[in-house]
This record gives sequence, C-alpha cells and structure tokens, in this order.
Amino acid sequence: MDISLVIPLLNEDESLQELHDWIAKVMQSNRYLYEIIFIDDGSTDNSWNLIEQLSSKNKAVKGIRFQKNYGKSQALDAGFELANGNVVITMDADLQDNPEEIPDLYNLIIDEDFDLVSGWKKKRYDNLITKNIPSKLFNAAARKTSGLKLHDFNCGLKAYKNKVIKSIKVSGEMHRYIPVLAKNEGFTKIGEKIVQHQARKYGETKFGIDRFINGFLDLITVSFLSKFGKRPMHFFGLWGTFMFLFGTTSAFYIGVYKLYNVFNGIKTILITDNPWFYIALTSMILGTLLFLAGFIGELIIKTKSNEKHYTIKEKLNF
Repeated sequence: MDISLVIPLLNEDESLQELHDWIAKVMQSNRYLYEIIFIDDGSTDNSWNLIEQLSSKNKAVKGIRFQKNYGKSQALDAGFELANGNVVITMDADLQDNPEEIPDLYNLIIDEDFDLVSGWKKKRYDNLITKNIPSKLFNAAARKTSGLKLHDFNCGLKAYKNKVIKSIKVSGEMHRYIPVLAKNEGFTKIGEKIVQHQARKYGETKFGIDRFINGFLDLITVSFLSKFGKRPMHFFGLWGTFMFLFGTTSAFYIGVYKLYNVFNGIKTILITDNPWFYIALTSMILGTLLFLAGFIGELIIKTKSNEKHYTIKEKLNF
C-alpha cells in the first residue's frame, strides 16, 4: 500500500463527505493504493454514522471509534498502530488542510528519502490575536528548545515513513512534538514544506487559547523527556546525590564546630538554634526524595512503556 491517511476528528460531520471526496479524487488521479483511517475521538454528532456510510461505499475507508473523547494524541497513536501504508500522512478533518498537498508530501518521503516532512502554514487564515501571534511565540520556543528548525510544529499536515510512526508513542498532548519524538528515536532527516492553509468552512475550532498554555507546559515536558525520559535517574539521582552530600557536609561541619567550641570553653548556641541545622536537614531529606523519584521513574518506564491510554469502542474494515 502506498499511503495511509490518518485523520483524527471530533464533531466534524459537516465536512467529512467533502473531505473524503476530495481525498479520493486526489488518490485516484495519482493512482495511489491507499487507505483512509478516520479516528472518531468521542464525537457527539453524526460523524460516526457518516464514516460507516463512507466505508460501505469505499472499502479504502476505515474507522476507529473511541469510547469517549481522549484527545488528538491518543487518536493519532491509535491510527499509527493500524496504518499499513509505506507513507503515513496525517491531516485534520476540518478542511483547513488541503489534500492537493498529498502527492508532493509523498514524493518528498519516497524520492528524497525524508523520514518526516512537516507542513508549514506560512499564510494563515486564523485570528491574529488568539491564534497567529501565540502560535509564533510557541513555535519560536519549540525551535529553541528542541533544536529542530521547523516553523510550524502545530501543523496537522505531516508525512512520515511507516517505520517512523511505528517507532514512537504519542500520548498525553504530545502530538505537537511528534518531530521531536522522531528525532529522539534517531530519525534525523526531518524536512519542512510550505502548505496551503484554508479558512475553516464549517463549525468552530476545537482549540482555544488554553492550548497554547498547555503547549508551553508540554514543551517543558518534552524537553525534559528528550534528555532524561529513558534515564530519569541521571537527573533526579544526580541532584539528589548533590543535595544529600551538601546536607551531610553541612551537618558534619555544624557538629564539628559545636564540639570545638565546647572543648575550648567557647560559649555557643544549641545546634537546634542554628539555622544551618535546618538547611542541612532539609537538603538531606530533599536529596533522598529526589533519589527515590529517579528510582521510581526507572521502575515506571520499565513497567508502563506499552500501556495504552484510550479505549476503542468500534472498528471498521480492520
């Protein structure tokens, strides 16, 4: 199979038929062997019924229906697990991503051997204050933190080699950072292509200003995970050991200083009246807790690495 299209959606029944017809036209004109995997992330409208209707008419259409709304990351992860195409392309279901970009993305992966190609919506039709400016700030921070020179981490239109999406685990709200996750797994040939952005035709956006606040928090998480995600003891253990040694050394000094004054008849305060005693005690406790946090983190990684964070209610054509 040439292409797997992975399309997460939430309450997009107005756009699904038009999106499907547009994709099918592009695929047939280029004679691709393809599949379209719609992931219904807990829609409360008529989206799943439309997916069933599309699937009955076009066997290339497959569907995954979640028990409830789990989020875009979990939807993509479910689609990635079942995608069979040599090239996997993700896009949004709101018609803001243009299916006409598919052939160029496919060729960049196949002909130029990119591991991943990320879309860049250079010209956007979103609200300047609530989306464009926060998006630019977020992307600038993501570039600085990750080292990847991408202009649009949030763009849903991306293309991957199949082995890339089979090598990463997308959870939480990490869909924004799939290029970073791929880089962490050793896929370094990551490119970017300017893609056409279209104004939303139906419904309302599912994302508010809070997604950028969450995005910056996730950026801190992915930055930490990039360096210490598979070896948390290297971070927590190092700082825990440092703080414990600092506390122990301080306590030893306080004790020696007290004994020296006592043996030499020098009047001195009680150890428990010395502020440094509590600083030393706190440092030793925090050091121990940090070391334990690193140890527990190592155990969690080894026992929870394959755990799924979503429940599939139905599948179509799998």
